[in-house]
Amino acid sequence: MQQDKDWLLTLAHAKASLPDNAEGFRFFYGLRHGTMKAGLYAPQQIDTQGPHKQDELYVVIRGSGDFIKNDERCRFQANDVLFVEAGIPHRFEHFSEDFLTWVIFWGAEGGE
Repeated sequence: MQQDKDWLLTLAHAKASLPDNAEGFRFFYGLRHGTMKAGLYAPQQIDTQGPHKQDELYVVIRGSGDFIKNDERCRFQANDVLFVEAGIPHRFEHFSEDFLTWVIFWGAEGGE
């Protein structure tokens, strides 16, 4: 599925562009501008990500589960927004099969 605008990322396009990854790490960056990157993250069964070099936001599209940030745990659900500072360990656990989230990275390495 092709998009005709470089400033629009639709959920349909992002979902169609997710890689089929046996390790369960499914991510697609659909928008980039300067230091900003936005995409769709849809892990399967386990979230294997580590800390990132930039600050980031997760905007949960659907699903629910636990979010761990620096060993602090909270429940999340659709429409929640989660913020993670650059370099902070974090991951999703016990998430539902339908879990999908937008993720947005921005700023200098090391965070703002």
